[in-house]
Amino acid sequence: MAYRADDDYDYLFKVVLIGDSGVGKSNILSRFTKNEFSLETKSTIGVEFATRSIQVDDKIVKAQIWDTAGQERYRAITSAYYRGAVGALIVYDVTRHITYENVERWLRELRDHTDANIVIMLVGNKADLRHLRAVPTDEANTFADRENVIFMETSALESLNVDNSFTEVLTQIYRVVSRKTLDVGDDPAALPKGQTINVGGKDDVSAMKNSGCCSA
Repeated sequence: MAYRADDDYDYLFKVVLIGDSGVGKSNILSRFTKNEFSLETKSTIGVEFATRSIQVDDKIVKAQIWDTAGQERYRAITSAYYRGAVGALIVYDVTRHITYENVERWLRELRDHTDANIVIMLVGNKADLRHLRAVPTDEANTFADRENVIFMETSALESLNVDNSFTEVLTQIYRVVSRKTLDVGDDPAALPKGQTINVGGKDDVSAMKNSGCCSA
């Protein structure tokens, strides 16, 4: 794929990373957006975000990915953090079963603050630590099926499935937006840049370029 200027994109989608502290959310973000991994483990303070564009069909989709700390003391940012999100990765650590147990709470919170059409992926990170595994793949897969969310295991260290996970989520978001737009008789390709697309629900959850959808 040919590289384009950073501001040359057709769709802007906000995706949030959630999950307990220490599950590797920041490394997943840096691996996807900068192809970097840090062995130094330090908690994210507040919120940070990064962007990356990919091609879906013949469109350039730009992801604005938000990462926040999992600690309880940062919970006050919840509303602004989730506002406008059209995709989410709920991350747990396959070596720490408690982080998997807490996925249900994260999922409930996510659904309380976002539109029903949000695309959700359950991500079991640190899959490279095979000898320390505490969460069987089948168990997580069954849970994901029951909750109707996508499931994938990743290793930010080995760069395993990190690109695939974001690409899958962004592709599914694009499909939802295209389908919703077609439902009302519009051609998504004909929508001018700058127009917000309503997927329906509490907020404008997707936007074309320059809509300012993701400001807190």
